[in-house]
Amino acid sequence: MAQLRAHHVRLTTFIQATEDEDKVLDAIATFIPEEIDEDDVLFDILETEGYFGNPIKVVNVEIKRSRAVRKFLEYFKELLSEGDKRYLLDHLDEKVDEEGGTFYVRFNKQKAYLGGEAEVDEGGPDVIQVRIKVKAFPMRKEAVVKAIREWLEE
Repeated sequence: MAQLRAHHVRLTTFIQATEDEDKVLDAIATFIPEEIDEDDVLFDILETEGYFGNPIKVVNVEIKRSRAVRKFLEYFKELLSEGDKRYLLDHLDEKVDEEGGTFYVRFNKQKAYLGGEAEVDEGGPDVIQVRIKVKAFPMRKEAVVKAIREWLEE
């Protein structure tokens, strides 16, 4: 059984002034398995301004502990539809950065908070971004892509 190993996971999204903060937080919670102890989830909301001076909140969630990261990865893989897995496999080279071994996936925020669905979305800013810092040896893009491919194809 191919198991993906990762150092940590980060989820990021934005809360626009017109959005209900609780709904956006529920949307991001779609991606966090209940089995993870809340002490293992570092949660941060930063208040900032948009280009036109409008208030925006940046939500960052980080999971660092090994056991919690493993649970997240198992859950994350279950959330993916077969179509989304195929899409990620077809675009894997674009989804992993060159130097850091980070796997980037964006999800439709609206679908997550309207129906608790995880749907891969390459659209605009209205997404939940998941960044998985993959453990691979040697730490090169090719090794990271290979590890993710084996994990998703299983």
